Amino acid sequence: MREVLPAVGEWYAAGVPFGLATVVTVTRSAPREPGAALAVGPGGEVVGSVSGGCVEGAVLELAQEVVASGRARLETFGYSDADAFAVGLTCGGEIGVLVRRVTPREDPALGEVVRSVAAARPVTLATVVDGPAPRGATLAVRPEAVSGSLGAAGLDAAVAADARGELALGATVERHYGPRGERREDAVAVFLHSFAPPPRMLVFGAIDYAAAVARIGVFLGYRVTVCDARPVFATRRRFPDPVEVVVDWPHRFLSGTPTDGRTVVCVLTHDPKFDVPLLEEALRRPAAYIGAMGSRRTHDDRLRRLREAGLDDAELARLRSPVGLDLGARTPEEVAVSVAAEIVALRWGGSGAPLTATSGVIHPPAP
Repeated sequence: MREVLPAVGEWYAAGVPFGLATVVTVTRSAPREPGAALAVGPGGEVVGSVSGGCVEGAVLELAQEVVASGRARLETFGYSDADAFAVGLTCGGEIGVLVRRVTPREDPALGEVVRSVAAARPVTLATVVDGPAPRGATLAVRPEAVSGSLGAAGLDAAVAADARGELALGATVERHYGPRGERREDAVAVFLHSFAPPPRMLVFGAIDYAAAVARIGVFLGYRVTVCDARPVFATRRRFPDPVEVVVDWPHRFLSGTPTDGRTVVCVLTHDPKFDVPLLEEALRRPAAYIGAMGSRRTHDDRLRRLREAGLDDAELARLRSPVGLDLGARTPEEVAVSVAAEIVALRWGGSGAPLTATSGVIHPPAP
């Protein structure tokens, strides 16, 4: 949808109704991913695409009907094998397209999305796709605020909490709820479209533990890069796609790599000649998590060396070492689960304690 927002923003600011078609589901292969959008302006102008050309005409007609009626519609469009081949696919498939009329009065949340994207602020647009809730209703969810409504306060709260989780990962997905936000029901389908790039996970040290951490990082939605100065270890064979593999001195690579408040740094080399200059760089820049592998003796020696390098107590307090939660992990895969658990707990303020030993709500309400 990002590509249609400039035109959509102009129509929205002018207060004129327009049609917005969004791909919400994809079955088999399709030329566009969920979140792809086509908008039809008040004068019939079309921007964007939902299919690469195969069904654009039908979607255009549907959008015009929806603008006239004001009733959002969910339609499924199928591709024949011939149509799919024409746009570069190997087989046909289906896309589910939600088409709705947009005006500032009917959709106050979209204005917040347009403004947030223009200002490079992360935001998720949640839209009711199907079920006993107003189809086409929207909720704009930012880390610090929510605008709009999906028709029920409980549904708004549940969706906002999930939307913040998907926004942290830059993910676009469909989720299901009960009419009042019940999490174990699936009557209401809601499409969560995040406008934020996926966060980065930087893994240093191309060892077996790094391979396991990289795999679980991909599973959690991170864009993963593994870096090691030793080309014999940092090979594509050890780290299959989509993991990026870089051969470079870790501190030099990190010094030239942008990080932000969502970036995860995992230092698995436990060798002072790599660790100390790398952590000296990492602990002085933005990151959500900085963890380092090693024994307690290694950790104590590492802290001594970092203090000698000039880091203060506040900087050193950011270091999670020894890395991971106490799960009794032994294998690389178990250690990766331990590390992932600590990352998730730190992101959302979890205690890491067994839920059987805690009380109160499991999923805190959205702030």
